[in-house]
Amino acid sequence: MKLKAAQVENFLRAPDAKAQLILIYGEDEGLVRERAVRLAKTVVGDLKDPFRVVDLGASQLKEDASRLRDEAAAISFGGGRRVIRIRDIGEAQTPVIADFLADPAGDALIVIEAGSLASKSKLRQAVEKAGNGMALPCYADSSRDIETLINSVMEDHKLRIDRDAIRYLVGNLGSDRMISRSELEKLALYALKEGQVTLADAMACVGDSSARHYDDVVQAVSQGNVTNLDSALTRLVEEGLNPVGALRMMIGYFQKLHLVKGQMAKGTNAEQAMKSLRPPLFFKAADQFRANLNNWALNNLQRALQILLEAEKDCKSGLAIPETIAHRAMIKVAVARQKQGRR
Repeated sequence: MKLKAAQVENFLRAPDAKAQLILIYGEDEGLVRERAVRLAKTVVGDLKDPFRVVDLGASQLKEDASRLRDEAAAISFGGGRRVIRIRDIGEAQTPVIADFLADPAGDALIVIEAGSLASKSKLRQAVEKAGNGMALPCYADSSRDIETLINSVMEDHKLRIDRDAIRYLVGNLGSDRMISRSELEKLALYALKEGQVTLADAMACVGDSSARHYDDVVQAVSQGNVTNLDSALTRLVEEGLNPVGALRMMIGYFQKLHLVKGQMAKGTNAEQAMKSLRPPLFFKAADQFRANLNNWALNNLQRALQILLEAEKDCKSGLAIPETIAHRAMIKVAVARQKQGRR
């Protein structure tokens, strides 16, 4: 069985009892993780319970193909249904998953977290075709999704939030659900005493935190400044943040540049094309975006996007360290920008 994006939220609230194994996949790792936790908690409230929750990885399934069946059939000490969480698996583990679905054991809920999977993915197909499996997609948050998340977090903390603050946050969050939620929780604590979140609060809290660090990396690359890139990446790592998150933000930024540049090639002026972006650019980011439009040719933007998208794909392959792949791609794009400037 498979879900459409619009059906996901209802399923998360009330999972289909027939779905013993649920595959959650998508490009937003934070959203994948968040939904996996929500599903697991429909069975076990405390996911640290060692008797009712077990974590498995690709290496464990590779070493022992019967491990999944054994864990699913096991009875927890003290009773209660169990949860099996499987992370970081790919196409190589498809036979194990397909065999289990064809001949299931026990009643444990099995929640699998995976990265982006194409429609032709053998793993996706195995789950979608099974009557006791469910494939649940996680697409990158749209501006509406981000706004919904903002309002939800603020309501949880009984905070009012200004419309300008919402617009700013929509433009500065969204590459990863867990990062976005973490930033909003920090903002809520920052504004808790006043009972209201203003634009100044949002800019002070989010603009100077992880979203700002990610943006520093994006801008260093788009400007072809390798020295600033190295400094920005160092700050990113020192904050405990992931360069792969910056890579994803970079893809979104270059896609916007490519979209606007494409409209300009058809005769639309830059200002009109920029206004058509959704979510709209935050006003303080407009000048730099305009400068990047002038400094990047359309064909070079296409090449930069190709490099970045290939790097994102390679990050999910497990064949090399994702941080190294992301860093190399960033340098490659920054150097390409430098070469344009010399012409």
